[in-house]
Amino acid sequence: MKRQLHLNLFIHSRGHHEASWRHPASSPLPLTDIRYYQDLARRAEAALFDSIFLADQLALGEDVAQAARTWLEPITVLSAIAVATSRVGMIATASTTYTEPFNLARQFASLDHISNGRVAWNIVTSWLATAARNFGGTAQVSHADRYARGEEFMAVVKALWDSWAEDAIIDDRAGGRYARPTRIRPISHRGDFYQVAGPLNMPRCPQGRPVLVQAGSSDTGRRFAARHAEAVFTAHMAKATAQEFYGDLKRLAAAEGRDPAHVLILPGLSAMIGSTEAEAQRLAHEVNELTDPEVGRKRLSNRFGGHDFSHLPLDRPLAPEDFPDPGSVEAARSRTEVILNLVRRDKPTLRQLLGYLAGARGHFVTAGTPEQIANLIEDWFNDGAADGFNIMPPLLPAQLDAFSAEVIPILQRRGLFRTDYSGTTLREHYGLPWPESSFEEPFLSEAVE
Repeated sequence: MKRQLHLNLFIHSRGHHEASWRHPASSPLPLTDIRYYQDLARRAEAALFDSIFLADQLALGEDVAQAARTWLEPITVLSAIAVATSRVGMIATASTTYTEPFNLARQFASLDHISNGRVAWNIVTSWLATAARNFGGTAQVSHADRYARGEEFMAVVKALWDSWAEDAIIDDRAGGRYARPTRIRPISHRGDFYQVAGPLNMPRCPQGRPVLVQAGSSDTGRRFAARHAEAVFTAHMAKATAQEFYGDLKRLAAAEGRDPAHVLILPGLSAMIGSTEAEAQRLAHEVNELTDPEVGRKRLSNRFGGHDFSHLPLDRPLAPEDFPDPGSVEAARSRTEVILNLVRRDKPTLRQLLGYLAGARGHFVTAGTPEQIANLIEDWFNDGAADGFNIMPPLLPAQLDAFSAEVIPILQRRGLFRTDYSGTTLREHYGLPWPESSFEEPFLSEAVE
């Protein structure tokens, strides 16, 4: 069968452009109205997207006066979306730094049962300093410590998801036996960060385990993804860096003994679509005019761990020396490298940089006709830069509808995208194998009665 690309809809605010909430083409519904998310999920399902994705942030942004974000907690939202859809996959972000493994394993197992096997977890280690203060900390957890904790967290949740054998449930009403205790085991984990007895208090997930997604692109993040991730969200402002990342991560996955084809790489793509290129550019300019540079300056500061950019003039070309060393940044280190690569390559002014980041926070931003967007997708897909894309419409739902109605049919005619769902689970949509359980036959004395 010809290789086909994967498309995920990233739902954020009223669109990924930071001024989308002000534009008349964006949804009028409050960002706390569940109907907004259910409606977008149904539209994505009708267009045959593999999945939808909700990011998360564990603190209120300093730009709250001018910024509209996705305010609802994502795991809760996916519960409501699960019963409003039947095929599209659902991905929620949750932190390994500020969540306990048992709680998270239980929540995602519940979602996988509720959705009949359509759930994935986007694994993050949470870089915001303000988040640390909301969870009893006085300082940001270091990059190295976040990933050390994350590795142990992964070992615990995988063991919990495997703590029930596939055949543990009998549900024998006549015989009076619901489960086989010998097919349920404790995990008895004692590590540097966690002590968890287990087992999980619910049966094995319909997908075996939820699909695992990751978005870190630093060296540490790549190695973490190579060990654990089945899909990787990544940000690139140029095809060349996307190709480098793609090749490197596939090599790292192979070095971990994994099949590189089972690590899907999905760069972000935020495309403004018009019937002509001039119309697309006009729409992009129209929404750019609604931005506030000082909001962008605050967001840039957060990206660089609170670094002060207030002294930089808006219209002087930038140089790498205007930024702190990425190695000293304890925030999202991979995104700082993306920004610095753009500065080295294009030498933009601060105003130009903030305008570009306003589009999709460091992901690839473009404007064009449906044919041009389809050509870009096909080029990256066929030239070793992507297995698909994390679609980030600048305006929701208008630009999602344009992509679904105009770009997807072109991709389908070229044989690059499905014309129907062939399965019901997210693993089937992504072409991923069912994970083998690590369940071992316990001694009877170890069984959970």
